[in-house]
Amino acid sequence: MVVEDDPAIAAMITLQLEISGYRTHLERDGVAALAAIRSTAPDAVLLDIGLPGMDGIQVCRALRAEDNWTPILFVTARDDEVDRIVGLELGADDYVTKPFSPREVIARIGSVLRRSAVRPEGQGRALVVGAVRLLPEQRQAFVDGTEIAFTATEFDLLAHLMASPNRVWTRDQLMRQVWGYDSAAGQRTVDVHVAQVRGKLGDHDVIRTVRGVGYAAQPPQVRSAG
Repeated sequence: MVVEDDPAIAAMITLQLEISGYRTHLERDGVAALAAIRSTAPDAVLLDIGLPGMDGIQVCRALRAEDNWTPILFVTARDDEVDRIVGLELGADDYVTKPFSPREVIARIGSVLRRSAVRPEGQGRALVVGAVRLLPEQRQAFVDGTEIAFTATEFDLLAHLMASPNRVWTRDQLMRQVWGYDSAAGQRTVDVHVAQVRGKLGDHDVIRTVRGVGYAAQPPQVRSAG
């Protein structure tokens, strides 16, 4: 689903998506978009922040409050870190800043869809670190036996760290491995998503910060012993 009130940009994005093999649905304001997302359950949403009636941040906040974790790629009209960080903290999976190239948007959407895809049965193993257990093929996460909802990006970030316990990953490596691209703003993007994951893990946080380097997955007791 494309949610964009600028006719020229909307036409360009939907055309490029359809050329790339995607089926598209276009909405031009936030209120209509929220209703359409609820009724049609799209695979992903390209969501402009500056919308009439109800802005993109409000749409995202409403969906996440309903426990709707449809992947969201924010579009912002300016390179404003506040917009980006607020969007990511609300549970957006990624963002792109205008002006952008159609190729960049297609690549970002493809990356988000790959992260949110359910893996076929039998093609993954349970990942366990401390009290955290992930089932990658089912896209399920459990903390001390209780299922926790993560965005597609949050899930893949945690899974990537847990797949290699104790290995330290730099922020640049995580951007390439989890997000699938390099970005000048990548370090801040990684930090915000790590903070979101930690908030959901609570007392069972298994992510260790290696100052000046990056992050690793370790059971809490291992970290305290070190």
